[in-house]
Amino acid sequence: MRLSIGMMLLSATLLAQAPSAPFQPVATMKQLMVDVIHPASNSILLLINRGGPGTDNEWAEARRSAMTLAESGNLLIMRNDAPAWVADAKQLIDAGGAAYKAAEAKDGKSLASLADRIDASCTTCHRRFRPIFAK
Repeated sequence: MRLSIGMMLLSATLLAQAPSAPFQPVATMKQLMVDVIHPASNSILLLINRGGPGTDNEWAEARRSAMTLAESGNLLIMRNDAPAWVADAKQLIDAGGAAYKAAEAKDGKSLASLADRIDASCTTCHRRFRPIFAK
């Protein structure tokens, strides 16, 4: 009897720890780029090119956009686990994460220093993968 109770407890524990159903993408890759990732990168780069965020609202915009970039990299990895794809997505995560930290600290100089890194994270991936997902 103890064995079957133990087995039942083990089964219940394993079921409780089982992963939920796989994620269900709603958008195409092109839609993610056009409606999420591009606006976030564009927002940060425009803020930088206009002299950096100055108001609390602009800093909030920089934080939101930077977080969107970083988390978008994670979303991209969920959709494709090819090594080159993951490496490019991690560049986006790193650049977005660094921009988030700079925006959180309201450090305009650090944020401005990340413009090339943000741009490179996009262009590196686009050179390799954009023709595939341009449709």
